[in-house]
Amino acid sequence: MNGHRLELRDVSKSFGAMPVLGDVSLTVGEGEFVSIVGPSGAGKSTILRLLSGSERADAGEILFDGHALGVSGASFAFMPQRDALMPWRRIIDNTTLGLEVKGMSRKEAHARVAPLFEPFGLAGFEHHYPAQLSGGMRQRAALLRTVVQEQDMLLLDEPFGALDALTRTQLQEWLQEMWAGHRWTALLITHDVREAVFLSDRIYVLSPRPARVVAEFQVPLSRPRRLADLGSAAARAIETDILERLLHHQAI
Repeated sequence: MNGHRLELRDVSKSFGAMPVLGDVSLTVGEGEFVSIVGPSGAGKSTILRLLSGSERADAGEILFDGHALGVSGASFAFMPQRDALMPWRRIIDNTTLGLEVKGMSRKEAHARVAPLFEPFGLAGFEHHYPAQLSGGMRQRAALLRTVVQEQDMLLLDEPFGALDALTRTQLQEWLQEMWAGHRWTALLITHDVREAVFLSDRIYVLSPRPARVVAEFQVPLSRPRRLADLGSAAARAIETDILERLLHHQAI
C-alpha cells in the first residue's frame, strides 16, 4: 500500500474512433475529498463509469487499496446528476432502496436509515413522496440513499448542477459540514470551479479530450469552511488559475 485508496495510472479510454481519456493518472487518499474539473466532453463522467464498472479502460491501471480494481473488492456509492428518486416510493423507501437491493429486509433498512433523516434535514418528510419535496431536499434524500449503503467511497457526478444558484450554494455548505462529520472518501465531478475550491482537499484539472491531467491543486483553506473563505486571496488565486488553464488549456 502507498497510502492511496484510489489510484489511476495512465488510464486511457476510447469510444470507437474517438479517444476520450488519454493516460489519466490521479489519486484519492483515505478520507480525502478530491474534485475533477475540465471542459465539457473531456471525459470526467467516463472516469466514474470506469470506477463503477459500467465501462472498462482500454489501457492503464485502476487500483483500490493497492490492488487492481477488478479483484480488490472495492465498492463505490454513486450519486448521479439527477436525484433519480422513484416517484411512487415514499422518501424513506427511496433512501433504503440500495439496502433492499442488497438483500436487507425493509424493516431492517428502515431502522438503519431512520436516525439519519434529522442530520440530513429530512426529519418529518419520511412518508412524503418525491414530488412533495423541493429540489434541494430531493438531492439530500439522494445523498442519504447513497451514503447509507456504507460503501468504500463516494462518487459524485455533478450532484448539484441542476439546482438554482441559491439552493446549490446551500447544499454545498451542507455537504461540506456532512463530510467534515463523517470524513467520507469522495471523488466529485463538477463544472463549478468555485464548488471544487470550496469542497475539496485537492483538485485535478483535465484538458480537452483526449483528457489528460494538466494541473493539480492543493486547496490550502482550513476546515470547517464558510462561503466567506472563497473571498480569501488563496481561494481567489486557485480559482483564477484553474479558470485560466481551462480557458487556455495550458499544461504544467
